[in-house]
Amino acid sequence: MTAKNFLFLIFFTSCLSSFPSHARFTATRPSPTALVSDGVSTVENPPYLLLKPLVSAEETCEQSYGFLPCTTTALGNLFLILVYGYLMYLAATYLSNGSELLLEILGPGIVGGLFLPMLGALPDAMLILVSGLSGTAETAQSQVSVGMGLLAGSTVMLLTLIWGSCVIVGKCDLRDSFAVDGTNTKGFSLTETGVSTDIWTCYAARIMAISVFPFLIVQLPQVLHSTSGRHLAVLIALIVSVLMLISYCVYQVFQPWIQRRRLAFVKHKHVISGILRHLKMHSFGRLLTNDGEPNTEIIKKLFETIDENHDGALSPTELRALIIGIRFEEIDLDKDDAVRKVLEDFDTSRDSLVQEDEFVRGITKWIYEAKQIGGADLESNSGTYKFIDDFHHQTKREHTLLGPEEQSDEVVESVENPRWISFKAVLMLLLGTIIAAAFADPLVDAVDNFSAATSIPSFFISFIALPLATNSSEAVSAIIFASRKKQRTASLTFSELYGAVTMNNVLCLSVFLALVYVRGLTWDFSSEVLVILIVCLVMGAFASFRTSFPLWTCSVAYILYPFSLGLVYVLDYVFGWS
Repeated sequence: MTAKNFLFLIFFTSCLSSFPSHARFTATRPSPTALVSDGVSTVENPPYLLLKPLVSAEETCEQSYGFLPCTTTALGNLFLILVYGYLMYLAATYLSNGSELLLEILGPGIVGGLFLPMLGALPDAMLILVSGLSGTAETAQSQVSVGMGLLAGSTVMLLTLIWGSCVIVGKCDLRDSFAVDGTNTKGFSLTETGVSTDIWTCYAARIMAISVFPFLIVQLPQVLHSTSGRHLAVLIALIVSVLMLISYCVYQVFQPWIQRRRLAFVKHKHVISGILRHLKMHSFGRLLTNDGEPNTEIIKKLFETIDENHDGALSPTELRALIIGIRFEEIDLDKDDAVRKVLEDFDTSRDSLVQEDEFVRGITKWIYEAKQIGGADLESNSGTYKFIDDFHHQTKREHTLLGPEEQSDEVVESVENPRWISFKAVLMLLLGTIIAAAFADPLVDAVDNFSAATSIPSFFISFIALPLATNSSEAVSAIIFASRKKQRTASLTFSELYGAVTMNNVLCLSVFLALVYVRGLTWDFSSEVLVILIVCLVMGAFASFRTSFPLWTCSVAYILYPFSLGLVYVLDYVFGWS
């Protein structure tokens, strides 16, 4: 914690203890029956932005925790929203910084896959939780719209405003559908500049799209116009959401191992394609006979050229010399590991030597694999060279899509004074958790009171304002990362955005559904669910099947934000959806 933030926290807390006002409206609210829509809009002119008198003698409010302030004026509640919002921003910042320090000490795996995503979603989850715990069921039903507004607003903001901004600040020149790291010579060309990501980012986008499934379940009774099955649908959606949360965390824990295995496999394919291309260039004839079969005589002659000591067998040293001579410049290849894998493919006798017949059988097997993967034409006059080149280009592209090795095989470097770093990380995590837990309820009260003072629905306040506080740390971090203009940082940036939305859809939604089920609240959020579904599915489909995003794609994201806000307004306050 910086000295400035620490002094601000002490000063604000001391001021709150002596603040001569109160905290939660106790003015008359609409009756509980008004919370359930009959499908017909009775709202003619919503009195948005028509402020009530700044002070009302008939309205009183009660203090949060018995000492935190409140006010019945619009400006007073706006001030409280700004102050509490800043404190939630501090909480999110401490949780983010503490998580990064902990990751630096312990590395990926359980910490990176399990704790970090949950801690990132903690401020949102805390606000959602307190929005449904306050007071009676009628009060909770009124305030729970703040939680739904935050859930929808966070998802929409991350996938629209932040996503589009990351494309703009991270744009590089595009060449063959891939961004050239650190190169930006074409200005703001809509088609020739942009960002590119690895294939793992596509997987993260697909997981994000799948994570909206609990929303569909809980919304099903309203789609079918059924009232009897709503409570059961909430329970089923809660169970599915919790199971998806557990599955996602398990996937995150094992993802580094999956990436390492996948990258090792692709590197071996790269060695195969490189050796085949080398043999093609140094062959005295064709690798395929006229009937499309591997030419064993030519392969034997190639064996003789590689067998430097002419002992009739290829030793690991000779195989290493072959691999070094090929010069695999596209990848950071471990030569010894490549020799070991070639021996595993060729040395059937397990004597650490490749005999001539073993070499012929091994090359023949590789040629058939290259044909299958490269989609070869078996004509002898063109098929030989074409399918090998196609196989090489496809393997190279697959390796590029997987991203650089540092992303999937991170090594925890030695850290100076790890005890102090660990203590600092735990302290920041505890402080962030305490701040989020302490000020989430007052923030929800301030939003609810501001809504009552201005007649602006609390949903729109929480949809627009609260995500700026709880997700600002993620937003700033994502934009800074994207500005480094590299494929690896772009992949990390967009993966983090998709991961944050996934946690909203499973962790935060699980908290929300648990509140609705336990407290017996009514699920009346059709328009909000529709907005989440549209944004997640559109951006998920957009990012699931492509790894290159030209600059024009940011316009799609930016258009979705006002579209989402307008859609909720039209459905709720024009057509009377709820």
